[in-house]
Amino acid sequence: MDQGEAGVLARRLAERYAAMPTVEAVALGGSRATGGADASSDLDLYVYARGEVPAGVRASVARAGGERLELDNRFFEPGDEWVDAASGIHVDVMFRTTGWIKDQLDRVLVRHEASVGYSTCLWHNVREAVPLHDRAGWYAALAARAGAPYPEPLRRAIVAKNLPLLRRNLSSFLSQLERALVRGDAAAVNHRAAAFLASGFDVLFAVNRVLHPGEKRLVPYAEATCPLRPEGLRDLAVGVARAGPDVVARADALARGLEEIAREEGLY
Repeated sequence: MDQGEAGVLARRLAERYAAMPTVEAVALGGSRATGGADASSDLDLYVYARGEVPAGVRASVARAGGERLELDNRFFEPGDEWVDAASGIHVDVMFRTTGWIKDQLDRVLVRHEASVGYSTCLWHNVREAVPLHDRAGWYAALAARAGAPYPEPLRRAIVAKNLPLLRRNLSSFLSQLERALVRGDAAAVNHRAAAFLASGFDVLFAVNRVLHPGEKRLVPYAEATCPLRPEGLRDLAVGVARAGPDVVARADALARGLEEIAREEGLY
């Protein structure tokens, strides 16, 4: 499977969704939009409509050439998934209302609200996605808004919400890691290690005024985009992710490094 084949499929699907009267825009996201796709990458499409597109209407697109259909998934965002029979490409289509995504941008650009990890992922998604259909310029206006500079109050809010959770608070992820390790609770160790990294990378990207790209390839992305980063970031982050017997020491070192760069920026 090559990128050309995926591009043809994306445009064909976008045309089908564009024919639906409530659909304002269709955008290609994920690694196929940013140029980082590999042979295992799926095809991420985002369909923006003025209201919810009925599942029955959407199903006709998936059934035309798709197999292993999963229609009207509600685990995360409303969506349909299937495997394209001709190419073997995994298609993942998410359906968003125009009002919902506007509010998500307002959350970070206007209200400056942080999350526990992944604070700016949706902002990054809108900024990096490639429009395949834009009925009346709505998506162009949305993307232009997503091109706004990183608000300093948001930067501070993300650090304030996530940095104490790493090791300072009584119920910090580091404290929970220590207790889980003592108990021999491997599932809890992995769970807290993942949460630690989610908040840790949220802090790192905020300090550098970089938008959070999501869950994948975070270490090379940080190395390419974040001039301010803890010494030994790769080894420390990979060590935490592996959740071995030294996970507490590595998490503590990574948290201290993040505190140091935040302090140097006057954020901590």
